Amino acid sequence: MSREQRGPNEKLGAVLALAGISNAGLARRVNDLGAQRGLTLRYDKTSVARWVSKGMVPQGAAPHLIAAAIGQKLGRPVPLHEIGLADADPAPEVGLAFPRDVGQAVRSATELYRLDLAGRRAGTGGIWQSLAGSFAVSAYATPASRWLITPADSSVAREAPSAEDSGAPVKVGHSDVQKLREAAEDARRWDSKYGGGDWRSSMVPECLRVEAAPLLLASYSDEVGRALFGASAELTRLAGWMAFDTGQQEAAQRYYIQALRLARAAADVPLGGYVLASMSLQATYRGFGDEGVDLAQAALERNRGLATARTMSFFRLVEARAHARAGDAQAAGAALKAAEGWLERSREGDQDPSWLGFYGYDRFAADAAECYRDLKAPRQVRRFTEQALSKPTEEFVRSHGLRLVVSAVAELESGNLDAACEQGVRAVEVAGRISSARTTEYVKDLLHRLEPYGDEPRVVELRERARPLLMTPA
Repeated sequence: MSREQRGPNEKLGAVLALAGISNAGLARRVNDLGAQRGLTLRYDKTSVARWVSKGMVPQGAAPHLIAAAIGQKLGRPVPLHEIGLADADPAPEVGLAFPRDVGQAVRSATELYRLDLAGRRAGTGGIWQSLAGSFAVSAYATPASRWLITPADSSVAREAPSAEDSGAPVKVGHSDVQKLREAAEDARRWDSKYGGGDWRSSMVPECLRVEAAPLLLASYSDEVGRALFGASAELTRLAGWMAFDTGQQEAAQRYYIQALRLARAAADVPLGGYVLASMSLQATYRGFGDEGVDLAQAALERNRGLATARTMSFFRLVEARAHARAGDAQAAGAALKAAEGWLERSREGDQDPSWLGFYGYDRFAADAAECYRDLKAPRQVRRFTEQALSKPTEEFVRSHGLRLVVSAVAELESGNLDAACEQGVRAVEVAGRISSARTTEYVKDLLHRLEPYGDEPRVVELRERARPLLMTPA
């Protein structure tokens, strides 16, 4: 279905020309993006011609998919008003803003919480179904630069118009904040053990909408407000991390941006650095190594003299991951050495943040192994993977599965096909117990690397064992 505008959509025509996309090319891209979200679309070059020459506005998810398709080609977000489709649902803008004003920051975050859950409750997949493929690493540029310039707001005290308007107590207290922190701690444990797609993990967005949003819109002192913004930032970052783990990159990006803004309101610079590190890992995972380096170094720069040694170690490790993905072996090696040095300086009595509880020598070894995998140094991969796999797996099941796949790749690149398949079978067994699109992608990558040995019995067996996993929707 479409509705007609007044006259041609010159904006859409101009942006298509700028991007170098033909009518047929745009139709194909939109159909493909729709298919990624389970939508059956049959647009063709004639459909696009009507959008441009007659000003027809496609309904449903199509305007957002058009913006996403053009944005992919241009390498940046494309707002609907730029392509003359501003009258469509403005969902693609939600969550991308990094407001300077605290009040606007509250509205930006709570708007994202409400919009996401509205779709989930209706069983439509929320706005993320409409935002297929709209991740753009350039959307992190403004949030990162504004946070670097001003990592903490001067005051966050708030007086709500009335308790009735906000749906929360007249005054938020520390006990309200503690409930959010406990929810974040529970969610972290479930995520590590069962993956971002586990039904318990999916309660985090619900918690943000039902619990955090009313509190953010209520009244609080500056002291309580800082704590509230910090707890909300932790939960929002977790929502982003879980979306990232389940392959919803566009959702993760928006949650991360709002988490960084909330961390700034909390005046919690290490937490802001942690959000930037999460952004860096996402950018690196998506193949943007250089941008990943920038984000990790932003976290490091503002935390010098503030963060604990273990926190600084993690930030340097994330930087090493980005350097390795960018193919800079020397820089990656230097960052790994610095990360190990900071970790050695950490002490039991350090006031490490609670959200860093996952990080120790085993996690350092696991990420070092992935760095050397990207740098094609299998001997180093094997050495660090052995260290990473030495820790019990009850708490960090997903991490164990990822490490097994990395180990399998190292064995394969060392010419040990049987060992690679053995580790691959173990990885598939672990992946079958969790809900993690990222783990599934790692397994797919391993199977792709094994294609030259497709007729080998052990490879055939591994492929068969992995079949149910690969057939399960992410």
